[in-house]
Amino acid sequence: MASNNLTFSPKTTVIIAVLSYSFCSGSLVLVNKLILHHLPYPSLVIAFQLISTLIFIQIAESFHCIDVDPVRWKYVKPYLAYTVAFSLGVYCNMKSLSLSHVETIIVFRALAPLLVSVLDALFLGREWPSLKSWGSLGIIALGAYGYAMTDAQFQAQGMSAYLWPTCYLFVISFEMAYGKKIITGVELHTKSGPVMYTNMLGWPPMLGFAYLGGEYGRLMEHLESRASHPAGLPILPPAGLALLFLGCIVGTGIGYTGWWCRSKVSAASYTLIGVMNKCLTVLVNLLIWDQHAKPEGILCLSLCLLGGAMYDQAPMRKAGLKGHDDVVVVEAEKEVEAGEMDSLVHNSSRKDVNAT
Repeated sequence: MASNNLTFSPKTTVIIAVLSYSFCSGSLVLVNKLILHHLPYPSLVIAFQLISTLIFIQIAESFHCIDVDPVRWKYVKPYLAYTVAFSLGVYCNMKSLSLSHVETIIVFRALAPLLVSVLDALFLGREWPSLKSWGSLGIIALGAYGYAMTDAQFQAQGMSAYLWPTCYLFVISFEMAYGKKIITGVELHTKSGPVMYTNMLGWPPMLGFAYLGGEYGRLMEHLESRASHPAGLPILPPAGLALLFLGCIVGTGIGYTGWWCRSKVSAASYTLIGVMNKCLTVLVNLLIWDQHAKPEGILCLSLCLLGGAMYDQAPMRKAGLKGHDDVVVVEAEKEVEAGEMDSLVHNSSRKDVNAT
């Protein structure tokens, strides 16, 4: 009965949503990097994580632990475009992780708020960023440029080292803006609805990406070599399986916390939070992984994060834009919850470094 009376203020709800998403997002980058060290099949790993989330939803629903929206074509249609962007974003992210430093991915992710701020103003009814916010985004871009100049991969491979991270940047910018549009425009009534539709529509493309990337052939060769080994090695490395299981848990968590957080803040702020919460990921990566950037690169990365801490969320426009009135009205109703983002982003960045 006590749980029925447990309520939080709008500000507290936003803080909880941001911190829970931050924890899952920051953890998943590192966990997936470790998984790929043991199981170098990025698309198959993601497909397994997506399917695992669907299994969790079905089991939890069968035991009446959660409510789930029914599958309806009117809900499928708007999520199709998002699913394409989501699948491409996940694939580009995993390809980047398999070829680049974790810090490289984070720096390119740090550029995404710049693009999403423009999409926020053009399509989602928000004001253009203030001069202070433009300055913070400029600091982020400057830090990213400085990182590129210190990255050994860039010096050795040129732009080819940044092909997948660049694709990831553009895809995730569209995904962030469009995800905010459908969370306010599609009338799903449960927290599991967006998670279910995203994962349900997302795993088939990942299997297709696995085929295009030759992952099935490499996996079969690996299994055959392990099975024929005279020492009787396990079919798959136990450490890889344990990490894969952990990745499924964190992946389910990020599905729920990600959509929850997205519903509470603007698209640009949500994108920026995704950048800021990688602080701990970098620190942990420096301790347990040998594929990290030079100190100069880490300094430039810190500059990116400093710029993110200076960013202020743009308010909703008082007069709705033609063709976007519905989005503006819905967003204005949520502005009470999201209006604390100025101090929240500052507090979130500090907590990520010290505790997340």
